Amino acid sequence: MTDEHSRPATAQGCPAGTRREPPRPSHRPERVSLLSYLRRFRADILAAQPERLYRAWMAEFRTPFFTSFLCNDPALVDLVLFGRAADFPKSARLAEGLGPLLGHSVFITNGAEWERQRRIIDPAFESGRLREVFPAIWDAAVACAERLAPLADGRPVDIEPQTSHAALDVIFRALFSIPVEDATAAAVFAAFRSHQASRPLFNTGSLMPLPRWVPRLRSRATGATARRIRSLIGTLVGRRAAEIAAGTAPDDLATRIMTTADPVDGSRFTPQEMADQVGIFLLAGHETSAAALAWALYLMAIFPDWQDRVAAEAQAMIDREKVYFSTASRLRTARAVFREAMRLYPPVPMLLREAAREECFRGRQVPKGAQIVISPWHLHRHERLWRDPHGFDPARWDTPEGRESARAAYIPFSAGPRVCPGSAFAMAEGPLILAMILRSIAVAPVEGREPVPAAQLTVRSRDGIWLRLTPRTPSPERPT
Repeated sequence: MTDEHSRPATAQGCPAGTRREPPRPSHRPERVSLLSYLRRFRADILAAQPERLYRAWMAEFRTPFFTSFLCNDPALVDLVLFGRAADFPKSARLAEGLGPLLGHSVFITNGAEWERQRRIIDPAFESGRLREVFPAIWDAAVACAERLAPLADGRPVDIEPQTSHAALDVIFRALFSIPVEDATAAAVFAAFRSHQASRPLFNTGSLMPLPRWVPRLRSRATGATARRIRSLIGTLVGRRAAEIAAGTAPDDLATRIMTTADPVDGSRFTPQEMADQVGIFLLAGHETSAAALAWALYLMAIFPDWQDRVAAEAQAMIDREKVYFSTASRLRTARAVFREAMRLYPPVPMLLREAAREECFRGRQVPKGAQIVISPWHLHRHERLWRDPHGFDPARWDTPEGRESARAAYIPFSAGPRVCPGSAFAMAEGPLILAMILRSIAVAPVEGREPVPAAQLTVRSRDGIWLRLTPRTPSPERPT
């Protein structure tokens, strides 16, 4: 792998030893064999990368099977995601790994098919819709705090399954007006956990380009769990289609999407197409939110001063019995903490695109078909773009320097035409659940169990995120 880093630095980190640095993965040696690289990549995408990517503007990796370019230069990121997004479609490698679950969902498709899907989906996620969905998010946040209360006795708790439970609860309430405790929803939750454990992103086709006729080697567990999830989703979609036909369907996201006609050709999603979209809503909407929330709670555990600030704000601003949409904008400290958690631990660590034609990046020839990698993980921690890039500092978002860095190098929900349609929902959900938890529960790290970030579908901890939970003393002031 070769890299370039000829530009002058625009930001400097804090002196070593002035603050505790949150954990990050180890990096691979500078030079490794292709086989060693593929083994590392399969185990953990991030640990397979060299340390220099935190400084490089671009890196090129050539193998007999594919050529890839990782781009950290903000100008290249802007070109690929914004300026000429149509020339850099989603990589076919994503369909190789995620196709059995997601079918032809908006996350995988390109061109006219993707454009039609976004025209039908986007109206359900318009900014004004957030107010309508907010009560479902609130109810899920309250339910999460109530589920955690019996665990707040000081014993070690792996918080990742708890945040997964909470995030999937939000999705089911917003999409289908049912809590995650609903029998079908609970079955989907269990199947998703098994699917994640099977490492669905990797098979022979996702690691190297193969003709369509070549059999893909996938684990049996991946195929079985994907079919199980698809069957359960089909049940939910079929039930909702019947309710729509009968005029009894609730006015939630599923109903809105299934009744929205494409303004261009007048078509609506078929049940099969809707099942594809529900798959990505459940996967992206719950997996990314769950990962970000778990890391935010861990950061609160190791930075108790910020935890106290979030808790005090939550006790002042939240009355669990009164759902106020304005609360979302008033949780400013919780929002800053959640943004910083997603900077350090972006839920989707790498975005894969493909060069539709020959290109030239920073003086290097990019062949048609080359993989273009935009890495939020490295971009968010780039040592030439951020002050104290590996440190935890929620206050940076209120500084001119922090805002400038964010404009150049902060893309937790991707960017451009393919930005996540639910990003505004996620930024209401994450800070609210974080605040709702810390309002009544204190979190502390478990000695000797520091989490090790590892990336497959999202950035999770290799062995869970273990915290000690205890009841928090309530504020004597009445919430406003």
